[in-house]
Amino acid sequence: MLYTFSQADYSEAELQRYLSAITAQDAIVFWQDGVLLPFKHAELWSQLDATCYALEIDLQARNLICHMEKVRSISLPDFVALSERYFPQLAL
Repeated sequence: MLYTFSQADYSEAELQRYLSAITAQDAIVFWQDGVLLPFKHAELWSQLDATCYALEIDLQARNLICHMEKVRSISLPDFVALSERYFPQLAL
């Protein structure tokens, strides 16, 4: 499953509820304001087995550089490829 996070204002309890369902076969993409989540809740993402990505153009728009081991920066074509590979998709 592909989980996409587009907002930065989820509570920690709400995020933990979403993350409890995520497995190693899933992928997470942070985009729009969602690219702020790995910075705000780094401890939550470090515990996941799923692969995490942040959309590069949204990081750049917010003047962010992601050096986190668990979160890889991707281009828009990479994001499209992920959306083709993972099904179903859940936009949060």
